[in-house]
Amino acid sequence: MVEGNKIICELFNSNFKIKEIFSTDPQKLDRTDVPITHISENELKKISFLQNPKDSVAVCYLNTEEKLEDKNIQLILDGIQDPGNFGTIIRLADWFGIEQIICSEDTVDFYNPKVIMSSMGSFTRVNIVYTNLVEYLSTTKNVNIGTDMDGENIYTFEKPEKINLILGNEGNGMRPETEKLLQKSIMIPRFGKSQSTESLNVSMAAGIILGQLFSK
Repeated sequence: MVEGNKIICELFNSNFKIKEIFSTDPQKLDRTDVPITHISENELKKISFLQNPKDSVAVCYLNTEEKLEDKNIQLILDGIQDPGNFGTIIRLADWFGIEQIICSEDTVDFYNPKVIMSSMGSFTRVNIVYTNLVEYLSTTKNVNIGTDMDGENIYTFEKPEKINLILGNEGNGMRPETEKLLQKSIMIPRFGKSQSTESLNVSMAAGIILGQLFSK
């Protein structure tokens, strides 16, 4: 399910095929190539996952999962569980032109409505693949990079040509078997006087790291 006219309009220029749309104002979508059913606001509330539903809901067919060849910069998600974090990471990937995110098999479902909503349409432009990370990271030709408080300072870090940036679980970080396959570790230094903040939200950390990597 995809909610809201703004995100639904992104579908028309993507590989996602729409089965049908339910809308409180079909004229705003102005489409004749997909079935659109006019519904009341009360009916929309019953089918929406949102507390304050938008104007329309689209039901789409699942895309066939297809792994593209390795890209120069890829994001690797090791057990990310929060749908909001995953959606934000997809949006970040889209912003920085990262075409592919590779996920561990226990990462939150890409089709979770909260993931779709928080990605704000970016899910249509980023390829998402679920796989066995240990097998993948053992054979990839990209340099496996993870975050660690004892790692190299991200602001002086020399960027390799081909990177797998690995982001670990919100509470536990990377699992040990993934960490063993790291070739480099980086860290975001703290500048606050108290130095009491233990960690950053995973999507926030991803944004800071990507911004620095792409500035080099």
